[in-house]
Amino acid sequence: MADHLLEVRNLSVRFHTAQGVVNAVNGISWHLDKGETLAILGESGSGKSVSASAIMNLIDMPPGEITCGEILFDGIDLLKASVEDRRRLNGKRIAMIFQHPLSHLNPVYPVGWQIAETAMAHGRGKAEAYDRALALMERVGIPNARAAMAKYPHQFSGGQRQRLMIAMALVLKPEILIADEPTTALDVTVQAEVLSLLEELKAETGMGLLMITHDLGVVAEAADRAVVMERGRIVETGTPHELYYNPQHPYTRKLLAAAPGKGEMRSTPAAAAPILRVQDLRKSYGGFQALKGATFDLHAGETLAVVGESGSGKSTIARLILRLEEATAGCVLWQGDDLLTKSPRQMARVRRQLQMVFQDPTQSLNPHMSVFQIISEGWAIHRDIVPKVQWKARVAELLQQVGLEPGHALRVPHQFSGGQRQRIAIARALALEPEVIICDEAVSALDVAIQKQVIDLLGELRNRLGIAFIFIAHDLPLVGDFADRVLVMQAGEIVEQGTVRQIFDAPQQAYTQRLLFAGLDADPDIHATRRSARLAMARG
Repeated sequence: MADHLLEVRNLSVRFHTAQGVVNAVNGISWHLDKGETLAILGESGSGKSVSASAIMNLIDMPPGEITCGEILFDGIDLLKASVEDRRRLNGKRIAMIFQHPLSHLNPVYPVGWQIAETAMAHGRGKAEAYDRALALMERVGIPNARAAMAKYPHQFSGGQRQRLMIAMALVLKPEILIADEPTTALDVTVQAEVLSLLEELKAETGMGLLMITHDLGVVAEAADRAVVMERGRIVETGTPHELYYNPQHPYTRKLLAAAPGKGEMRSTPAAAAPILRVQDLRKSYGGFQALKGATFDLHAGETLAVVGESGSGKSTIARLILRLEEATAGCVLWQGDDLLTKSPRQMARVRRQLQMVFQDPTQSLNPHMSVFQIISEGWAIHRDIVPKVQWKARVAELLQQVGLEPGHALRVPHQFSGGQRQRIAIARALALEPEVIICDEAVSALDVAIQKQVIDLLGELRNRLGIAFIFIAHDLPLVGDFADRVLVMQAGEIVEQGTVRQIFDAPQQAYTQRLLFAGLDADPDIHATRRSARLAMARG
C-alpha cells in the first residue's frame, strides 16, 4: 500500500567490530499507519532499537553499515535523504524518546530551557516555546512544573527525567513518535498515565506511534499491532490478542511464559533476628523532607520489596543505608552496629557485605573499563574472595549466570544494549558474594526472558546462600513473584507494609489499591476490563 505513514522495506544493518561482523538487523519489513501504535517487541540485542535508530539516522557509520533496504516517509526514502532534509524532519515531523534520559539531557542547562529550545530551534518564539514547555511538563506529571522548569536534570528522579524526555519529544506535535522503552524507568501509576497521554495525543493529532519495548504489558495496554523480533529477524506479527492467545512462533511463546505475575506468591519464611534494622530514618534537603521516619527490619534470606511512585523516597532509603548520602536523623543497625556512625574506612569493609545494583547502568559502569575490569575490580580490593589466577574463569561464570557470553568480558559498556549493561552491573554485585543486595530498579531495563532468568538466579542465591534483598521496584507483578514482604511508600512515608499476600490480596490503603490497579499485565483482556472500569469511573 502507498498510503502507509512509514514503511520499512527489507532493512539490513550490520556492525564491524573487533570480534567480527555482527548482523544486527536482517531483512526486516513492517509499516506504521497514521493513528496507529505499532510495538516492536523483543529481547535486548534483537535489533529493535537499531531499526529505530536507522529511521532517525542515528547509527554511527562506521562501525555501522546499512547494507540494503528502504525507509519510506511522505514519498521520501530516508536512507537517501540529504543531511539538510533529515535535519528538517527529525524533531519536527519524526521525534524520538530515548531509553536513558540522563544520557540525553544536558546537565548544565535547566530542563525548561531544554524543552523550549526544541521549539525555538524550529522557529517558535521564546514566549510561545516556554508556554508550550510548561504545558507539557504539567501534562506528563512533573510536580510544581513552573518551579521545576528552573531545575537541572540531576534534581529529578529517574522516572521524572523520563517524563521530561517525553515532554521534549512532544513539543512540535510530530507525525511519528518513536518511543524506545519510554516507560521502563517509570512507576506503575505514571507508566499508565504516560501511556494514556500518548494515546490521547495520538487520537488528537493522528500521530503514528512506534513503541519499542521488552514489556508485554506495554504491548497489551498500548499497541494495535506488534512485531516480534529475535536475533535481527521478525518472527511473528499480530495484534496483542493474537499474540497472547494464539502465539505461532516458539520465541513468542517463550516471552509469554516469562511474563511476571503468573507464578505463586512466596510464603514468608519463619521470623528470625533481623540482620538489618532501619529506625526512624530521615532525610531533608533544605526545607524539603524526602524521607519522613522510615522504620523496618530485614531478615537473612528475605526479599523486602519497596514500591511507590517516583519521588516517594524509595531510592533515598537505599542511598542512606549505604552512606552514599548522609541521613538527617535515625539509625541503620547492621549486625548490631549503627552504620551511620562508622568512619569511611569502616564503611569500606561493610560495603563488601552490602552491595547495590543501581537503576541506570549507563551511569554506574565506568565507560573506560572493560567488563572484565568492572567485575573483577572488587577482588583487587578484597583479596580473599577469588585468587587472581581464577579471575578469568569466575568472570566468565558470572557473565553466563546473568545471560551474557564469556567473550563479552573484553568489551566496554557502550558496546552493549541497555538491558545488557544492567546484567553486567548485577554480575559486579554478585562478584563480592554479599549478604545483602539492594536492587534499585535492577531488572526494570531487562527484557522479560532475561528478567525472569535474573530473578530466578537471585532467588537461587537467596535460597542457597541466604542472601537478603531490598528490592526497589515499580513492576508490581514482578514483586508478587519474588518478594516476601512489601513496603508501600508515598511522599517520603511508609503508608503500608505487610506480607506480599496481604498487600496484593487485601490492600488497606487507597494509594496501594491505585498502584495495584495501574500495574500492567501481558493479557490484553485484563487491560480492556481496566479501561472500561476507568471510563465508567470517569463518567460516574
